[in-house]
Amino acid sequence: MTSKTRVAVIYGGKSTEHSVSCVTAGAIMNNLDPQRYEIVPIAITREGTWTIGVTEGLEIKDGKLPEVEEADELTVSLNPQGAGQIHNVTRGTLHAEVDVAFPALHGVNGEDGTIQGVFEMAGIPYVGPGVMASAVGMDKEFMRKLMAAEGLPVTRDVILRGRTELTEEEKDFLGLPVFVKPARGGSSIGVSKVSSWDELDTAIAEAAKSDDKVIVEAELIGAEVEVGVLEYPDGKLVASVPAKLNGTEDSEEGFYGFDTKYLDNTVTATIPAPFDDDTIKSIQDLAIETFKSLNCEGLSRIDFFVTDNGPMINEINTLPGFTPISMYPQVFLASGVSYPELLDTLLATALAKR
Repeated sequence: MTSKTRVAVIYGGKSTEHSVSCVTAGAIMNNLDPQRYEIVPIAITREGTWTIGVTEGLEIKDGKLPEVEEADELTVSLNPQGAGQIHNVTRGTLHAEVDVAFPALHGVNGEDGTIQGVFEMAGIPYVGPGVMASAVGMDKEFMRKLMAAEGLPVTRDVILRGRTELTEEEKDFLGLPVFVKPARGGSSIGVSKVSSWDELDTAIAEAAKSDDKVIVEAELIGAEVEVGVLEYPDGKLVASVPAKLNGTEDSEEGFYGFDTKYLDNTVTATIPAPFDDDTIKSIQDLAIETFKSLNCEGLSRIDFFVTDNGPMINEINTLPGFTPISMYPQVFLASGVSYPELLDTLLATALAKR
């Protein structure tokens, strides 16, 4: 029996955020203490095959994004007597046994409750929110509906399901500009800013490449702010200092899009955000309230616009980007929690719920 905690780090997947997931996983594995943890990398191809993963070569090099390369096929045991067993299907052997899973997955089949359901059936503790919170957090339609029902401040939006046009009444309701997004996407993939209704059809078509449900949002005017929430093993919730994003409108995309987030260097962050104490406390309190409203666990990042009328919630990300330069680790570093400490806390919290 090993004295180290055996951690399955799972990455890749069928999502459009496949490569982002690879980068996140590489950073996590590079920062797990080898004296405390035994890493079992599990990769998922773009087609959905579980395969033996790697611990190196998962970074962005010269603008080229990493991809999962298929090796032996793996599967997780759903036998209660074999909880934590990972089997090599290709060879018919036991590949590994794990104590806890760290899903470094983004998007569909990763942070939408599906893989969380697999872990639940397999009896494997896992980092992050459960099935319901993950599913709701991934779907911007139901995320907003639940938040609005809880009395939380959200923007106006219209859902396009089975249609590709807005009515004149809906256009009047939203106003210009609007943002057009896949309802169940992330990393700003498929997102467009529309400043003229003549641009709407193209934007909807782009979003529909990622999801057959499209959300059209009214623009929020104000400072873009991101806050992390971390749950400790005893259930205590802590909100990080907020980060204020600078230069999002100066990017080629005109907003905080995929290239701006991962490939360009046009956006910087001021951490902590330069707000007065009352505003910061208001944002942090609202972040924790949002976390609780979706019954989240472990971690989440909540994104806001701080408007003239106060903070407005843009969205919650239940499995945020987790490279050392990603916003979630950065805001906690500024709050006094290092990247390795974050990983230790998340794994301890997951195991405490076993």
